Amino acid sequence: MTLNGESRFKFGCAPNSWGVLDYPGPSWEQSYRTMLDQMVWAGYEGIELGPYGFFPIEELLLPELEQRNLQLIGCFTGVRLSDPASASTVIDHVRKVVDLLSALGAPFLVIADEQSPARDKISGRVPADGSAGLSAAQWKHVGSIVAELAKLVNDYGLDLVFHPRVATYVETPEETAIFFDAASGSNVGLCLDTGHCVYAGGDPAREAEKYRHILRHVHIKDLEFDILQQARKDELTFDQAIERKIFTIIGHGDVDFPVFFNTLAKNDYRGWCVVEQDIKFEAIEIPSAVSVAESLKYLRGVVAGESASTA
Repeated sequence: MTLNGESRFKFGCAPNSWGVLDYPGPSWEQSYRTMLDQMVWAGYEGIELGPYGFFPIEELLLPELEQRNLQLIGCFTGVRLSDPASASTVIDHVRKVVDLLSALGAPFLVIADEQSPARDKISGRVPADGSAGLSAAQWKHVGSIVAELAKLVNDYGLDLVFHPRVATYVETPEETAIFFDAASGSNVGLCLDTGHCVYAGGDPAREAEKYRHILRHVHIKDLEFDILQQARKDELTFDQAIERKIFTIIGHGDVDFPVFFNTLAKNDYRGWCVVEQDIKFEAIEIPSAVSVAESLKYLRGVVAGESASTA
């Protein structure tokens, strides 16, 4: 099926394809200007910020984006959603992030539950009976804090979208359904990550169809299913699976992107698709600029209706 042109999809990039981690370290010592130049060279229109603090404050970042004609899409932020004692810390952090995003004219804040050691131990292998999940009281708090965050983010003129994420308490399709039931009193939308979805046992096209009315943002990852199967067999943590190079150049793995994009087009999704590849900074083999450029070439072929083999 030909997707009636590329205009409905805008492609952005993110620093995790350069191995930028959620916390300061060697990966943060890379030149953000070089990274921006490489994104432009690869053909991207927009950028999602990495962890808050990696890029400089708006007075420094805005001219860098403007001279490269890059649009800031948003920022990904992991927060502890299920702990009432962390509520004020979560709200203060989100306010700080959206203050920056608002000043830079970004449309989205992407939030996820914070990764935890307990869930990392069973990432990709979450019991279906809910025994490793949240209690009813915790889910009630999740709904309450998300509603408060949505109001805060909306007051800044941004859209809040939620990202189901591996190694968190909202990982699987079943947990995602419980999350959106708990948060039904807010207007939070879905950010669907193709790689995390498959890792958690889901099907990206099926999830895109299920949440078509609230799907407002997309993260694009590809992964190798053989490595995923081995990671489950070996009971690897998420980070260990990343070290095994479970994520790969888009189009080199096993996510069915033609079917996924056909589903998006059928449901008239129009908006950003942010290409990411979770990789370990110290183990980068293919230069990140080459990886994201090849990924975008493949995706443009998909949305133009070409077969993956000729993209």
